[in-house]
Amino acid sequence: MSIHGVWSSRFIISAIIQGAIITGLTISIVSIQILFSSKINIIQFLSLSFEGPAKWFFLGYIFYMILVVAIAVTATFYHHLEIDMGKSIRGFKSVLAWIHLVGMNVGGAATTLSMIFAGLIGSGILSVITSGAGISSSVSQLQPNVGIMVQFIPPISAFAGLLSIGVISGGVTYIATYLQKSDKLKL
Repeated sequence: MSIHGVWSSRFIISAIIQGAIITGLTISIVSIQILFSSKINIIQFLSLSFEGPAKWFFLGYIFYMILVVAIAVTATFYHHLEIDMGKSIRGFKSVLAWIHLVGMNVGGAATTLSMIFAGLIGSGILSVITSGAGISSSVSQLQPNVGIMVQFIPPISAFAGLLSIGVISGGVTYIATYLQKSDKLKL
C-alpha cells in the first residue's frame, strides 16, 4: 500500500491551489492600492463603511482564508482513513468524495468570491477605482448601493448550497469509510 492516500493528495493539492488563488487576490488588492496610493486608500474606505455592503468584502475574504484551511484539514481526515486506518474509498463512496471535492472547491470559492465582489460593488469602491477620480471628489461620490446587493443573494445562495452538498457528501463518505472493515492485512 502506498504511503500517500489518493483522496488526501487530491485535497492537499486543491488546498494549495486555493491558497494560490487567495494569495493572487491579496497581491492584486495590494497592487491596486499601490497604483492608487496617491489617490485613494481602498482598505480605509472599506473599513469606514463596514456597517454597509463593505462587510461582505471582508467576510468573503476571511471566509476564503477559512476555506483554504478547511480543505487542508479535510486532507488530513482522508489521510487518516486511507493511510492510518488502511481503508479504501471506492464505488459510491468515491462518487461522494468527488462531490465533496468539487462542492468544497467550486461552491466554497464561488461563494466567497461572490461575496467579495458584492462588497466591492455595493460599497461603491469599485466605481471609485474604475473612475480614476481623486480622493477628495471620491469621498463625496462614495455612496453604498444596498439595492444592488439583492442581485447577489441568489448566486451566493446557490454556491453556498453547492458547498453544503459537498460538505454533507464528505461527511457521509467519512462515516461510511470509517465504519467499513479495514483493507490492511494484519500480520
